[in-house]
Amino acid sequence: MITISNLGFYAGGRWLFQKVNMSLAQGNRYGMTGANGAGKSTFLKLLTGAETPSEGELHIPDWLKLGTLEQDFTAWLNDPVWLAAVSGEKELHAALKEQNTLSKDSNASGEKMAKLEEIIAHHDGYSARARSSRLLSGLGIDESFHERKLSELSGGWRLRVMLARALFIKPDLLALDEPTNHLDILAIRWLEKFLATEFEGTLLVISHDRDFLNRVCTHIADVDFGTITLYTGNYDKFIAAATAIREQKEKEVANIQKKVEQTQEFINRFKAKASKARQAQSRVKQLEKIEIPDIIETSRRWPGFQFQIQRPSGKEVLKTKELQKAYDKPVLTGVSFELQRGEKVAVIGPNGAGKSTLLKILAGELKADNGSFEFGHEVSLGYFDQDHREKAHAEAGNVLSWMENHNPQLVPGAVRSILGAALFSRDEVLKELKVLSGGESARLYLADIMANKANFLLLDEPTNHLDLEALDALAKALQDYPGTVLFVSHDRHFVSALAKRILVLTPGEFRDFHGTYEDWLAEQGDDYLEAEANKSKIKKDTNVKKSGKEAYLENKERKKRISQLQRKLSLAEQDIKKFESQIESIEAEFSQNDFYEKNSAEIVAAKTEEKSAAEKSLIEAMRQWEAAQRDLEAETET
Repeated sequence: MITISNLGFYAGGRWLFQKVNMSLAQGNRYGMTGANGAGKSTFLKLLTGAETPSEGELHIPDWLKLGTLEQDFTAWLNDPVWLAAVSGEKELHAALKEQNTLSKDSNASGEKMAKLEEIIAHHDGYSARARSSRLLSGLGIDESFHERKLSELSGGWRLRVMLARALFIKPDLLALDEPTNHLDILAIRWLEKFLATEFEGTLLVISHDRDFLNRVCTHIADVDFGTITLYTGNYDKFIAAATAIREQKEKEVANIQKKVEQTQEFINRFKAKASKARQAQSRVKQLEKIEIPDIIETSRRWPGFQFQIQRPSGKEVLKTKELQKAYDKPVLTGVSFELQRGEKVAVIGPNGAGKSTLLKILAGELKADNGSFEFGHEVSLGYFDQDHREKAHAEAGNVLSWMENHNPQLVPGAVRSILGAALFSRDEVLKELKVLSGGESARLYLADIMANKANFLLLDEPTNHLDLEALDALAKALQDYPGTVLFVSHDRHFVSALAKRILVLTPGEFRDFHGTYEDWLAEQGDDYLEAEANKSKIKKDTNVKKSGKEAYLENKERKKRISQLQRKLSLAEQDIKKFESQIESIEAEFSQNDFYEKNSAEIVAAKTEEKSAAEKSLIEAMRQWEAAQRDLEAETET
C-alpha cells in the first residue's frame, strides 16, 4: 500500500535515519520503537505529509484515507461529544449538524431536508450515533456525556474524543503517536482489542507500552543504527530477533578480527625467514583484502537508576483516614488506608478519579477538604510530579545548576555522577531547563530523587515520556529499592512488575485491593465495557470444595442464570431488529420525493425526534445485548 525508497531525514546537524526501504502492507499493524529522539515522530510526520524527506521517496496512493489524532479541536467545541467524534467524515458531519438545526425550524425547506437525508443515507449516517457512542464508551467516556458539548470536557477527555474520531472514519492508514499516554488502563485494554480484532486498515503506532505493542502489533519498525529496520512479529519477538542478529554480527566481526590477528602474527614471525618469505608475502596480500565491518553504535541508552535510603523508616509508614477532596464535584471520598515499610503499591483508576490529587495531598502540595493523614517514624519523602516538564520549563538555568541548587549536600563530583546515571552526559548537563523534552525532564527529577535518598517515594506517572529502556531500568531500580513506594501509572507492564497491592479510585469511590494487578483484572474485567458488566459480579473461587447438595443447588442456580441470560439475549436481539426496522421505515419516508412538501414542519420535526429516540433505543439495546453476551460467556466458562 505504501512504498518507501531510500528515505532519509537530516535535522539538527545529523542524519536521523538514511537508506530506509520498506513497504507498509494493507491490514498490517506496525509498532514504531526506538530511543527518544531517534526519529520515530519524524517518520510519522513524513507519512502524514507534515514533514518533507531530505532524500528518497514515499509512494502513497492518492485514494488513501488517513486517520490521525487531531490536536486542534476548536472547530467542534460546540458540538455534542458524539457528533464531534463523527467530524472526521466531513460531509456526514455537516449534514447531521445542519439536519439537527433545520429540524427545529418550522420554515425549513423540504427540498433541503430531503437532500440532507440523501447525504446521510449515502454515508450510512443513521448508524453514526450508535457507532460513535460505542467508540466513546469503549474509551471510557460515559454515555451521560455523549450529548454534552465537547467544550464541557477537560483536555484529556477531549483527546479521547479525537481518538474516537480517528477510529470512526475507518481509515486505510491510522497513524498514532503515543495514543495511550492520556488513557487509563481500562481504556488502553479496550483500544488494544479494537485495533487487534476490529480495525481493518493499516496501523502505524508509536508506543512505549510494551504490553500494547505485544497485543496489537504484527510488525515492529525499529529506528536504530541510523536507519529503520522492519521485523515480523510483536515487540517480544522483535527483541529476540534483534538480539540474535546483533549477537551473530558481533560473532562474525570477532571471527574476522581473530583471523586478522592470526594472519598478522604469521607475517611477523616468518617475513624475515627466506624459506617462508613467499608464504608471508601471500598472507600480506590476504590481509590487505580483509575488511572488518563496522559495528554501528546503537542509539539506545540504558539509565543507571539506583534508589537508596539514608535511613529506614518505622514499620508503619502512612495512615490516612477518610480523606476527601472536591473541585466542582467530589473527587476523593472516604479514602482510608495504611502503608507498611517496604510495600510497593499502585494507585489506578480512570482519569479524573483523583489519583494525582491523592499524591499531591500526601506530598503537601494540596490540602484535603476533610480527613487526615500522618506519616510514621523517621519517614522521609521523595515526590515525582507528573507535571515535571512544565515545572522544569518554568525555571531558569541548566540541568547542572538546577541539580546543584536542589542538592547542596552533594559535592560537585557526586552531582555529575548522579546526572550521568540519568543519561546526562558532559555536554547535556549544560542544557537549559526550558528546552528539555518530556523524557529528559523525567530523568532529571528521578535523578533528584536518587540524590535525596528518601525512604518513601510518591511517584505520579513516572513512566510517561520514558522510552522502553528507561522504563525497564526504572522498574528494576524500584524493585531493588528497600523503601516504600506509592505510585500512579497506566503502564501495565510496570504496574505488574512492581505492585503487590492496588488502590482503586473511581469517581466518589475507593477500594483497597490486596493482590496483584492480574488478580484485580481477573475480578474487575478487561476494559470499560467488561467492567460495567462485572460491577455486581464477584468471580467464584473454583478451588473451594463443595458438598454434593451445595454443588447441586449451585448448578441449579447456574442453569437458571444461564436461562435468564439467554432470554435477555433473545429480547435484546428482538429489540435491535425492531429499532433498526423503525429507523429504516422513517428513513424510507424521508427519502420520498414529496415527503417534505406533503407534511408540515411539525410532522417533520416529530418524525425526526422519533428517529432520534429510536437511535438511542438501538444503542441501549446493543449495550444490553453485549452485556448479556459477556455474562453468558462468563457463566458457560465457569
